[in-house]
Amino acid sequence: MRKILVTGGTVFASRYIAEHYVNFIPEYTVEQKAEVYVLNRGTHRQVKGVRLIECDKNNIGDKLKGYEFDVVIAVNIYTENEMRELLEGLSVIRDFVFISSSAVYPETLPQPFTEEMQCGRNSIWGDYGTNKLAAEKYLQERVPWAYILRPPYLYGEMNNLYREGFVFDCAVAERPFYVPNDGSMKLQFFYIGDLCRFIDIILRVKPEQKIFNVGNKKVDDINSFVKACYKAVGGKPQLINVYKDTEQRNYFPFYNYGYELDVTKMLELMYDPIPLEKGMRASYLWYSEHSDAVRKKPYFEFIDGELGV
Repeated sequence: MRKILVTGGTVFASRYIAEHYVNFIPEYTVEQKAEVYVLNRGTHRQVKGVRLIECDKNNIGDKLKGYEFDVVIAVNIYTENEMRELLEGLSVIRDFVFISSSAVYPETLPQPFTEEMQCGRNSIWGDYGTNKLAAEKYLQERVPWAYILRPPYLYGEMNNLYREGFVFDCAVAERPFYVPNDGSMKLQFFYIGDLCRFIDIILRVKPEQKIFNVGNKKVDDINSFVKACYKAVGGKPQLINVYKDTEQRNYFPFYNYGYELDVTKMLELMYDPIPLEKGMRASYLWYSEHSDAVRKKPYFEFIDGELGV
């Protein structure tokens, strides 16, 4: 039985990944379900079936002493220090996957971003991107066989960020949707289930390439994103363009920053990522029953007070 450690395991990506491996039986082996461990402070509800290693990721110390894992999936590791604590706490490092971010690419680079480009500070994402990059570099120095995945915007079941959930709420209430400018700003997405699928693939195939951009081949824009969310609910949006000089994060759940990742290398291994409309339907079905798990923001208050209905 494989032993898998997932850092985090309580919200969105890390929780989904932990639950995925609790229930996953690899088709390519005769193994049974994995023995899944999660590393977190124990302050949130845990996924049913996981084994909790309770500690702070910034102070792991000897909490992992006596454990040996076949796979480590580092999800909620955001800084070099957190990566150092994790690696120094592990007695054996076999397969290792780090969920990094597309925020490691400076916005000044030509698009689409490729894995070979020189990474650095992105002024939109700030310290989040530079800290992720520092964690990447430390991992590469210590564990050169580790895999690093750089996703764009993740979406799907268990998303605790008020992104597609906000659009779902607009659709359910049959409200018009306020779109920044003409709605043509690029938004690239990746379904959380596809992230798990790709992790499964690289653990099976063990490709020589160690860093992968992951994401949908088709890059959407604001308009198509909103339409996909409304369609998941069963509606069609009335789009209202907002050209006035106001911060779009007050009424729209993404920064004023459009970008595109080159995912050619990912597609060589996984050619069929789930289309946005299909993924949004799965996301809505989850959200319709778990909206209280999402950290909502006061978009409606701003829209009603500043933009009009």
